[in-house]
Amino acid sequence: MALISVMKRLIVITIAAIVLEGCGHGNAPDVSGIQVETPVARFEKDFFAADTVHTEQSMMDVNRKYPYFFADFIRNLVLVDVSDTTLEVPAAINRYKQMVRPIYDSAQLKFKDLGQLEKDLQQGFKYVKYYYPAYKVPKIVTYTGLIGDPSVALTKDAMAIGLQMYLGKNFSAYNTLEAIDKFPQYISRRFEPQYIAANCLQNVALDIYQDKTQGLNLIDQIIEKGKQWYLADKFLPNTPDSLKTGFTQAQLNWCVANEGMVWNFILQGNDLYTTEPSTIQNYIGEAPKTDGMPDASPGNIGQWVGWQIVKAYADKSGATLQQVLQADTKKIFEEAKYKPK
Repeated sequence: MALISVMKRLIVITIAAIVLEGCGHGNAPDVSGIQVETPVARFEKDFFAADTVHTEQSMMDVNRKYPYFFADFIRNLVLVDVSDTTLEVPAAINRYKQMVRPIYDSAQLKFKDLGQLEKDLQQGFKYVKYYYPAYKVPKIVTYTGLIGDPSVALTKDAMAIGLQMYLGKNFSAYNTLEAIDKFPQYISRRFEPQYIAANCLQNVALDIYQDKTQGLNLIDQIIEKGKQWYLADKFLPNTPDSLKTGFTQAQLNWCVANEGMVWNFILQGNDLYTTEPSTIQNYIGEAPKTDGMPDASPGNIGQWVGWQIVKAYADKSGATLQQVLQADTKKIFEEAKYKPK
């Protein structure tokens, strides 16, 4: 009986641990009264269904349906001037469609329905509107492009989601030599549908709090990057940290278990105030691991440390979200009194 009791207790603890690892941070504000509409328009369907014989006329029809996205798409992805009146534009569009067609076909099979994505984005934008009532929710549109075209892009009027970058880590086009050279597997493993909503809301966070790290020393960059994740976390309070950070769950567990060691590594290397680009890149930026740390460590560990510092400051100061973002990095560092064990 005692053994059964112990086993039951272990099962409960294990389940609790899994729940804690998988969830966000909770304590989210009540946003049920905030009205937000986030329909996802399927631009790629109309674009690829358009007549390739009478391309100019059919593209005019697509333009009328998507005036907020069509010109940006043609200019930045098809790479022709939409105002060009020559035959080059229709020819370029048809060449582009021919190149992308196999990827488009795969995307249509993968993303037959985007109802769950609409719900996730609606919930995320409710949090955005809670903290920033004046923020204009963009029109949301999907497209299918070439591998390497943006996974998420905010234009003047729209948020464009490139489905070609979410076809699953085993998708054949991600595993060619050319693709692996550009997107190593520690990056392409994140080309999964469950990352779409998190990536969208992270882009909103970067739109609201734009990057200010140019020319700063390491600790200032770490804290500025930490602010970005702190803001994104507010928009994604119930989303697993693995989707928000891009770390694997094992890497996140390692960070939590070795937080003190990570901080001491930075301190003992006298790297805190360095402006040396290569040193900063080791702590902030895409990489399979952090150089000098165990293989279990993630790349971009500096941003994770910055997130912990910013959270410590917010907890101690009781500052609002806007006050945290506006706070000077020196003030945050001094008042956070960050000393992980």
